[in-house]
Amino acid sequence: MVNSFLTLALNHRKKKAVHKTTTTDDKRLQSTLKRIGVNAIPAIEEVNIFKDDVVIQFLNPKVQASIAANTWVVSGAPQTKKLQDILPGIINQLGPDNLDNLRKLAEQFQKQAPNAGTGAPTTQEDDDDEVPELVAGETFEAAAEEKTEKPDAAS
Repeated sequence: MVNSFLTLALNHRKKKAVHKTTTTDDKRLQSTLKRIGVNAIPAIEEVNIFKDDVVIQFLNPKVQASIAANTWVVSGAPQTKKLQDILPGIINQLGPDNLDNLRKLAEQFQKQAPNAGTGAPTTQEDDDDEVPELVAGETFEAAAEEKTEKPDAAS
């Protein structure tokens, strides 16, 4: 009787949950977009979405729009790039309002560049980067004791 119970318990398995696939989500999204009345916009070669100093770039995306519903859909493979990396190629795409932002960005880079170039390290910073020279008869313990004594003597 015990053996038959064990065999029944071992043979009883839970039903695996079936996960919804992304195709189901895509179908629901497409049906919602169809209800809104989006239309495909052909011949879009590139879409750039600007956020802070990062650009999300879609090359040859599928673009759909419903102007009445104020809805735009961009689908495709996104690439995240820094603004500086794609800047030469997108200057002609920027409108007059974005040119002011571009000027501000250029001014920020000019302010940062001189500060980064002229910041000469101090001699103490130079000493920290180098390996100390070996001194005959001196041990690490003695050097550590000297460093701990110096702050006490200064106060």
